[in-house]
Amino acid sequence: MDIGYSGELISFIVVNEFCERFSYYGMKAVLTLYFINYLHWDPNLSTAVYHAFSSLCYFTPVLGALIADSWLGKFKTIIYLSVVYVLGHIVKSVGAIPSVGDSTIHIVLSMVGLILIAFGTGGIKPCVAAFGGDQFDEEHTNERRKFFSIFYMSINGGSVLSTLITPMLRGDVQCFGGDCYALAFGVPAILMVIALVVFISGSGMYKKSPPEGNILLDVCKCMGLAIKNRWKSSKYDPKKKHWLDWAEDKYPRRLIHEIKMVLRVLVLYIPLPMFWALFDQQGSRWTLQATRMNMAFVSVCPVFCSCLFFQMLNALLILVFVPIFDMVVYPLIGLCRINLTPLKKMAVGMIFAALAFGSATLVEVNVTKTVVEPAPQGQCLLQVYNLAVSDVKLNIPGSNLFSQPIKSYEKCIGAEAFNMVTVSNRFINTRSEAVNITVGAVDFYVPADYGISPHNMYVIPAIIEPTTLVLLAFSVPALAYSTNLLYFFSQDPGEIILQKMEDVKANNVHIAWQIPQYVLITAGEVMFSITGLEFSYSQAPANMKSVLQAGWLLTVAFGNVIVLIVAEGAGLDQWMEFLLFAGLLVAVCIIFSIMAYFYTYVDPDELDKLFPDKTVNDDDEDNLKKNQKYHLDQTDNSIVSTPT
Repeated sequence: MDIGYSGELISFIVVNEFCERFSYYGMKAVLTLYFINYLHWDPNLSTAVYHAFSSLCYFTPVLGALIADSWLGKFKTIIYLSVVYVLGHIVKSVGAIPSVGDSTIHIVLSMVGLILIAFGTGGIKPCVAAFGGDQFDEEHTNERRKFFSIFYMSINGGSVLSTLITPMLRGDVQCFGGDCYALAFGVPAILMVIALVVFISGSGMYKKSPPEGNILLDVCKCMGLAIKNRWKSSKYDPKKKHWLDWAEDKYPRRLIHEIKMVLRVLVLYIPLPMFWALFDQQGSRWTLQATRMNMAFVSVCPVFCSCLFFQMLNALLILVFVPIFDMVVYPLIGLCRINLTPLKKMAVGMIFAALAFGSATLVEVNVTKTVVEPAPQGQCLLQVYNLAVSDVKLNIPGSNLFSQPIKSYEKCIGAEAFNMVTVSNRFINTRSEAVNITVGAVDFYVPADYGISPHNMYVIPAIIEPTTLVLLAFSVPALAYSTNLLYFFSQDPGEIILQKMEDVKANNVHIAWQIPQYVLITAGEVMFSITGLEFSYSQAPANMKSVLQAGWLLTVAFGNVIVLIVAEGAGLDQWMEFLLFAGLLVAVCIIFSIMAYFYTYVDPDELDKLFPDKTVNDDDEDNLKKNQKYHLDQTDNSIVSTPT
């Protein structure tokens, strides 16, 4: 294949992937906050639905791989499922328009949209990378590796821009009287349309491999026959080297050998979901952690006034770490004569992820020290302020909450207090007349007789004496990191004095303390995710590459299922949950390392060269493993990046 030709050709695939990832990550960047702020779900339900959606996105690749390898081929599969993808974004955007039906309609449209998006993105996910790899002939291995590196960079470039732009569209642009979620979901839909158009534009230049037939059905039938024959065999039958060899009377030995190759890799996948259980919490638990921290330093730039900047941080670090690992870290390891095989890289990546959650645990422990937790459902937090010059006694019917007299608030001694207070920009008027208040250029009209603007604040009836006692009940929002201030007015002769009291202290744990955990999880991603998906591609037979990559993506799906189970069923404090995940990943890493030690690398491309007659005997299998072991020793320090 001509290199210049391939460079022009892959630009269509790379641009397509950039736009598609912009579409996906842009939508996902505001999804958790959309659930909480727009659909008014609690954090646990929002986390559960977020990971259920993520899980579905990684279950559907099996369907996409089956369609591509058995029916339509990769090219048509990408096009048809991209149309489903676009429809999902449109339905999701319509569901975010307040005037479209009631809350039930919004939830239904949102869920339908997410399901369509999951089938679209999941269906094309195993096809695009494999389709790009198919554009290179066998002798252009280095060019193909460079393509995968560029491909992965395009993924993170799209992620960076979308995570930067989409929150701005949500928060800085107002529509329908609030945050513009409809626009934040609509722009990703437009980018997905662009991705589809760009991909179709290169149609005449692509190398389109025809579908191989229903290979997955053949695999299942072959395995079923092998199990059946093995079960019916007697002790007098000749021994088989492998249980799959019991199907050799009906199926060709090449197919049996290819199934053995796939099964050896799939067995290695069993421990891997735990890594993804940790990794995908960046968009849920880590985001919610950030909303309860001090983000004062980010006021320099409005873009960074959102904790979603830290979701973008992972993609930014990927853009930095990939070339650093490729050009510095791995060559230095090679100079030290350390044989860092792909599976060893993945094990090290797990350790980095576990350390990231160890760091998150330390941050969470300190965050919980100063955060005021919301009251349970049906209850409220109660604050009482005595603005009188003498002690007062408060009696709430049916409660002995205040058994002792309440001392006079010291800042009000010697001053006449007005019966009016404001919390943040909310005003409570205890006077019998309505009042108008001007703050800067903003006018506030406060009704009489305990008039107050709604926002989880209300006054509880009580028997109070004197009338200058302000009784205020409120609920702390689930996403609140700033201080809760109470303002009241007192009067000296000739002037009115505004006085302030900090009743809920601001969280003094700075959001910058999250940076170490993002650095560690990104280093883990470079060593685990990038290496793992290329490993899946390199160890798969030509007719099963999409299927095996779908198997790799299934580990992500099961990882999100693990988060669902823990988030909904464990009932642990957040810091204990983080620590649990870290410990589980360390245990899984030990198991995976033992399994990797006994794995023998193979080279599927050698099958056609060594066995043109499409058959393989036992001695040839052993020779194939030896040839691949030599090949791996020559190239194993090269990094090849593929999408997640």
